[in-house]
Amino acid sequence: MNEAAAREVVLIRAVETTDTARAIWTDADRAWAGRAAAEVVGAAAPADVFLARRAALAVERLGARQPSVSRLLRAYAWRPGVGVALVLVAFTAGVVSDQIGAAGRINILAPPLLALIAWNLGAYLVLLARMVVRFTGGQRVGYGPLRRVVAWLGRAVPSATARAMQGEPAAVASANAVASASAVASSTAVASAQFSVEWARAATKLLGARIGRILHFAAAALALGALAGLYVRGLVFEYRAGWESTFLDAGAVAGVLAVALAPGAWLTGFAIPGAEHLEAIRAPGGAGENAAPWIHLYAATVALVVLLPRLSLGALAWTTERRATQHFPLPLADPYYARLLRGFTEGPTRAHVVPYSFDVPNASVAGLRAVMARTFGTRTEVALAPAVAYGDEQELAAGVLPSMPPSVLVGLFSLAATPESENHGAFIAALARAVTPGTQLAAIVDEASFRVRFAGQTARVDERRAAWRQILASHGITPVFIDLSHPDLAAAEAALNTHVPREHG
Repeated sequence: MNEAAAREVVLIRAVETTDTARAIWTDADRAWAGRAAAEVVGAAAPADVFLARRAALAVERLGARQPSVSRLLRAYAWRPGVGVALVLVAFTAGVVSDQIGAAGRINILAPPLLALIAWNLGAYLVLLARMVVRFTGGQRVGYGPLRRVVAWLGRAVPSATARAMQGEPAAVASANAVASASAVASSTAVASAQFSVEWARAATKLLGARIGRILHFAAAALALGALAGLYVRGLVFEYRAGWESTFLDAGAVAGVLAVALAPGAWLTGFAIPGAEHLEAIRAPGGAGENAAPWIHLYAATVALVVLLPRLSLGALAWTTERRATQHFPLPLADPYYARLLRGFTEGPTRAHVVPYSFDVPNASVAGLRAVMARTFGTRTEVALAPAVAYGDEQELAAGVLPSMPPSVLVGLFSLAATPESENHGAFIAALARAVTPGTQLAAIVDEASFRVRFAGQTARVDERRAAWRQILASHGITPVFIDLSHPDLAAAEAALNTHVPREHG
């Protein structure tokens, strides 16, 4: 999957995980996108191909209703000309950076190239520190000012795109209903904000490599431009080299230059003059000397300290960027992608529900099916097993568990029961032992009968919920509380997507 396709996938993910009211993207739309993509790519297609095609079809349909979707995608697409422009600007800045006096003298203690060398050495230390932090598992270091500027130039400011999304005309026709203007505006704005966060997270590696590549090549271009300016001017002018300092004598200057120009001396074989020679060319009394040897020393030093490392780092960043651009890494184990792929490779989601110590009323069964369809797709197949009797939780009877592993295994409890670790906790532990890797395990607590009995007594409901959380938390499970006789489908979907553990066995 390439970068453009991944951007569409992340956008549709943001829409489908935040539009709980189904204001801009209905259940029918979601089912159609998966079905149409499967028909186009075929059953043998790789997972990323299916996800990319599904997102492309979804963006096309959603974009016809919400033109802001297309604008949002364009806003987050990288502007390829930015890198070329910044490299050219850096080269030009290097060419004009030579500050030589009117008399054509070069102060060998203060040429722009010496500052350039010092700046690059400092940059290498920062890069090394960031690498150490990353490999030692420390807190990730954010972008510095220069990287933030490049990121801003390369793409639109997220807040601007969010404002554009909020200003979208508010009317969306769906297969099932016409959403209100306020619901559409709210859902669109939330999806936009979520996409901004998720794309920034997903593209961290790619964007870091891209900005690094630009900055490394720009730094090399700046140094190359500075060298080019010196040599071109040296063809038609004779520059005289000298130095002056308020605080340093010739011996100290010789020590400084011996360290700063050591790489150039090693490469060219030119010896760095000693204190006696430097005293002879000291300004303003000395007439200086022809600057060619000094220019060669500085040029060779810049080549070794700036050009070679920067070009190497730029090439490495370009390789990383190219790999990420052509094979964008998406976390396919993420519950959202796993559900889509399960529907693609295995067909409809199969939910197996095992009640514990209570007979599920018909109204709650209907609500349970609605919750499962809303959370896992309209094609979800729900099987309700016989209730496990109180005291039989250690050994699950035959027929309670399916012969084939389900997609989702649900332990169903009643809030009217007082939770006990040795019974209710043991039951959920038995279910956890029974599931195979890849099966999702959930615990749903039906509040229907308890709410009828204690209508209006929210404190009693909260107290009983807290007791259930405490018992099931010791088994690594977070219960989802739903009044299955009158379920809030959006809240139930959000709770299940948040709290259902994804891997067991």
